[in-house]
Amino acid sequence: MSQKNSDTTTPTTYNRRDFIKIGTLAGSGLMLGLNWLTTSCSPIKAAPADWHYFNAYLHIGTDGSVIIWSPNPEIGQGIKTAMPLIVAEELDVDWSSVKVEQAGLDADRYSRQVAGGSGSIRHGWETLRKAGATARMMLVAAAAAQWKVAAEECSTEAGLVRHQASGQEASYGSLAAAAGQLDMPEEVKLKDPAQFKLIGQFVRGVDNKAIFTGKPLFGIDTYREGMLYAVVARPPAFGQKLFAVDDSAAKLVAGVRQVIHFDDKVAVLADHTWAALQGRKALKIEWASDAPLENSSEHTAKMLQRLQQPEAEPRRRDGQPEQQFRQAARIVEASFSCPLLPHNTMEPMNFFAHVQADQVELLGPTQTPARARKEVAELTGVAPEKVSVQMTRMGGGFGRRLEADYVVEAAKISQQAKAAVQVVWTREDDMGGGIYRPACYYRYRAALDAEGTLLAFHLRGAGVNVGNPVRENNFPAGALPHLLMEGHDVPSSVTTGPWRAPVHNFLAFAEQAFLDEVALAAGKDPVEFRLQLLRQAEQQPVGTVEYSPKRFRDTIELAVAKSGWGQKPAGVFQGFSAYYSFQTYVAIVAEVSVVNKQAKLEAIYCAVDCGQVINQSGAMQQIVGGIVDGLGHAMYGELTIENGQAKQQNFDSYRMIRIDEVPPKVEAFFVDNQEAPTGLGEPALPPTAAAVANAMFAATGQRWYHQPFIKAMDPVAG
Repeated sequence: MSQKNSDTTTPTTYNRRDFIKIGTLAGSGLMLGLNWLTTSCSPIKAAPADWHYFNAYLHIGTDGSVIIWSPNPEIGQGIKTAMPLIVAEELDVDWSSVKVEQAGLDADRYSRQVAGGSGSIRHGWETLRKAGATARMMLVAAAAAQWKVAAEECSTEAGLVRHQASGQEASYGSLAAAAGQLDMPEEVKLKDPAQFKLIGQFVRGVDNKAIFTGKPLFGIDTYREGMLYAVVARPPAFGQKLFAVDDSAAKLVAGVRQVIHFDDKVAVLADHTWAALQGRKALKIEWASDAPLENSSEHTAKMLQRLQQPEAEPRRRDGQPEQQFRQAARIVEASFSCPLLPHNTMEPMNFFAHVQADQVELLGPTQTPARARKEVAELTGVAPEKVSVQMTRMGGGFGRRLEADYVVEAAKISQQAKAAVQVVWTREDDMGGGIYRPACYYRYRAALDAEGTLLAFHLRGAGVNVGNPVRENNFPAGALPHLLMEGHDVPSSVTTGPWRAPVHNFLAFAEQAFLDEVALAAGKDPVEFRLQLLRQAEQQPVGTVEYSPKRFRDTIELAVAKSGWGQKPAGVFQGFSAYYSFQTYVAIVAEVSVVNKQAKLEAIYCAVDCGQVINQSGAMQQIVGGIVDGLGHAMYGELTIENGQAKQQNFDSYRMIRIDEVPPKVEAFFVDNQEAPTGLGEPALPPTAAAVANAMFAATGQRWYHQPFIKAMDPVAG
């Protein structure tokens, strides 16, 4: 598959067991596995004789080498490369001299150490720039003082300070000691984006080589001398509790050291995971429930019931939508639904915990380290400042690791066992134990006049433990005077939570598929129909919205231009979708061909406005990954509950997209502007399914309303 930048015409084709241990770097606190010879972005070289501290984000060595600390969790979104890249850009240092290290949780030195809501770059942009620029200004000040010249007469480039008038220059390494003693400047001058040398380029991930060669980066690689491995027997069905347990046979399994009962769970601790798993199999457990166990069919019935009921207090009401529907020449109506989905992280849940009387050590894959610290501190009674949290790279998160349940579980087991413990979940534990993407149902209505003008828009949604299933300040809100949005929550004992692009992940499909149907009913081109609404939102906005109509239009127009919308030869069918989420605008065109009465997805063109692109390589990967993820789960993903239990618990029964089902061409383009960067980890996923579904309708005449689509796929008639 290939991807292109908006100003690039040549596609770029993307075609254990060492163990994680904890070490210390003098003056910089705890860090994970610091090894200058193996984890640098640069070619292998010796560590410098001395390091000098500038701020929480960087150290500079006497040889000019630089350590830049990446503060946020890395879940595959490329943040461990992108955040240090911003610091390095403003520092004006050669990237080959930079070594990146993962920082641990430190609320005093960093803010928002979270991987969620596509917010790492958005929230860190200015702080990261200032961290690099501050150090650069201190180095310049040190050189100017040494040469007895004005700092304004000096310039920097690739780790050097120069004074052009006198011809003098000095390396950052030679200036680091003196610069590190200076006071930080009160005002920081940032680079003009036109001067960027690193930002906006293609930069390989700093962990790439370590991943390819199997180095210990992930939580599941963690090893500590003397620690125990634990697996846990949890209630097999939502709503069940532990009634009785006989653990005598488990304790006889070779390698099993302890069996612990807590919170309707039973943990088996052993010298290695195999013994722990065999010990769990030997447990004899009786589970009980106080109420009937739930089924997905009951969830659907409750959601459909809610869709018949108006919300007492609508999420949004503009104008008089009910009156417009009474007067409409035509009403278009459709309903859409999606099932529960597991997160399916390639690395199952795991975490290391060592709880002692006066301190706690936590280590592992978490998207919310501060939440983990808070909940474990509350559990143990240990002061939060005595609870250390070190972050490993994650083999996927997708929102699952925003929760801290598996961290707290590890801490509880360690506390009772009085030992260091690594808790490991199996795939069945992961898929069968929650926390899922909520199942949702949406009902849309649109009122048209005789000329096909959209008069009013009505959305009513319902979801399982979803809270608010609508996004009332998103398009088409603000684009027409009469609008009504309502949302219902359906309580359930089945645990649900954030799943990549929460709510947006399905709402975007339903909205954009419906707007396509409305455009057809109005006799208008689907793209022009949306552009007209956005022009209305720009010229005569109604109420409060979160999106910029102009930036949205610019993104759509880029997608139209790059995809050749409406200009394809006979036999090629196109579908369109555009969506705003996490302050990012995405427009997608999908292309379908029909061969031997079978419709085949041939290409996806994606235009994105995410503001300033930090790393082209990482950005491309996020867009293409989001598209494939969105397509795969819309086509095949489904988890059902029967008698309180997940029916699909491994990949033999849960269908994932396969490599030969990814379209052969996926191209991405960026709107070229100098807006501050926004999110990229999630925004490409939501609009993908609708573009594909709309293209399939163009090819086959068949509308898809319910996911997974595979249930509705038929050969092309005729």
